[in-house]
Amino acid sequence: MPQITVSGVPGLPEVRPGDDIAQLVAQAAPDLEDGDILVVTSKIVSKAEGRIREGDSRTAAIEEETVRVVARRGDTVIAQTRHGFVMAAAGVDASNTSPGTVLLLPEDPDASAGRIRRGLRERLGVRVGVIVSDTFGRPWRHGLTDVAIGASGVRPLEDLRGGTDGYGNPLNATVTALIDEIAAAADLAKGKLSGVPVAVVRGLGGLVTDEDGPGGRVLVRPADEDMFRYGSADVVFARRTIREFTDEAVDPAAVRRAVAAAVAAPAPHHTTPWRFVLLETPRARTELLDAMREAWIEDLRSDGFSEESIARRIRRGDVLRNAPYLAVPCLVMDGSHTYRDERRNAAEREMFVVATGAGVQNFLVQLAVQGLGSAWVSSTMFCRDVVRKVLGLPQNWDPMGAVAIGHPAAPPKDRPPRDPADFYVTR
Repeated sequence: MPQITVSGVPGLPEVRPGDDIAQLVAQAAPDLEDGDILVVTSKIVSKAEGRIREGDSRTAAIEEETVRVVARRGDTVIAQTRHGFVMAAAGVDASNTSPGTVLLLPEDPDASAGRIRRGLRERLGVRVGVIVSDTFGRPWRHGLTDVAIGASGVRPLEDLRGGTDGYGNPLNATVTALIDEIAAAADLAKGKLSGVPVAVVRGLGGLVTDEDGPGGRVLVRPADEDMFRYGSADVVFARRTIREFTDEAVDPAAVRRAVAAAVAAPAPHHTTPWRFVLLETPRARTELLDAMREAWIEDLRSDGFSEESIARRIRRGDVLRNAPYLAVPCLVMDGSHTYRDERRNAAEREMFVVATGAGVQNFLVQLAVQGLGSAWVSSTMFCRDVVRKVLGLPQNWDPMGAVAIGHPAAPPKDRPPRDPADFYVTR
């Protein structure tokens, strides 16, 4: 095993906009050696690059740096930055900076690391790696630790998949974040209050590369691989109407988990008005859709539509036919109250319809969290008797549309902006 040492670099002056960090480090640590890895706190990189925002509103700075709010509680905001980092306050920092200013993250931390690395080679003639670090919290863990947000000349990951451990067990998921481990170790020598923003890690020369390398950006997990993509602030917005699907099969267990979310919705009189018919076989889907199509054509003809118009309308229903999985949510009125007043009976049914809609919304949101796309189509409501007959449903089950389910063939289109103020009044 290599002997690894971590040493802080004392004596660095207060960094100001326009300063050359490589020059400052070369003066403070002229004994750098080939194979050393320099870990630089992002704060001094931001200062040198002029990433300082004047003004007292840290909130405004956070909003400007935020691409997506992942979670919010009180004044604490967990946000995704345009770099892809998910972190508190979008990386906006009011510590270790003069009053009335806040620090923003470097524009391109990998590029920043590259400039420092090349500057040290020019001044000291050494072959080193450079990591730019910042402090992150962790989900489900108390406390903070430094991680790498940028890197140059350092191998960022070690992929051990395909190997075996000391007992001969295969390693199927082990990819070590080397630069995060180095950043955390270096922070032990830097500290948060010591005024030492740079540390040198020695003994890991095998990780130092001649080229800049992929940098720290490769540690940012792509959205389609992120199992924890949706935070509490945006989980509802995860639901999008998807009309085109791939041929990939849908995991029935994922749909059943969505049903579990559906039946957690509120309902009147402590009832359970939701039922879901899951059409998992091509035969079941085809039989239902063929019967619905015939009923729809008959209705359109009776309404006087031309054959050409009918054909166009039928084609618009292809979203259900092209989906690899269908679910038919149904309403049951078990537990409802019956009144002598028809007005109250109508209101009673409306309560159950609203509750069913809440369940379907839960269902659609949970499908999105499971990585599945969906489209809620109302067509079964127009031919309930046909649907009940084909699916063999009890007479008191009212189909409330059909949900096409599958893996999205393409990202959904951006939503048109909607101002919430357009949708409420105050009294």
